[in-house]
Amino acid sequence: MLVELPDIFVRQARKDDLPALVAIIAADALGGHGDTTDPEAFADYVRAFTAIEASPDQMLYIAERGGEVVGTFQTMLTTTLTGRGSSAMIIEAVQTRSDMRGQGIGARMIEFAIAEAKGRGVRLVQLTSNAIRKDAHRFYERLGFKPSHLGFKMALK
Repeated sequence: MLVELPDIFVRQARKDDLPALVAIIAADALGGHGDTTDPEAFADYVRAFTAIEASPDQMLYIAERGGEVVGTFQTMLTTTLTGRGSSAMIIEAVQTRSDMRGQGIGARMIEFAIAEAKGRGVRLVQLTSNAIRKDAHRFYERLGFKPSHLGFKMALK
């Protein structure tokens, strides 16, 4: 699905984007991840950013509109023996700033991730979505994703 949004620019996140990124994820009332804009927690986000930036298999992106950060997502490449040793791209942490939702920004970010995956010769793009995010599920299905697996988690902290 091609989304024509010439005023939306997707690029790799930079360290100076962190305050805007943290604000977007901390505003997510459904996620339940404990994200916060409390300055005392900022070092945790810097550590995570540094680890992502250092990994050749992870990329953190932002979507900009008018010079402002309006969305974010992360991709990870994983190669397994299944699928004859092929690679898959996992799309994670897709967030659009709450006041910018419904304007095609999320679709533009997903379109960008899919194009990146195709460019890398990846056989599969996959993502997970919290079971309570019914609007997100409809969004992903509109973009061509199919529900296929049941996920499980175990909190360790």
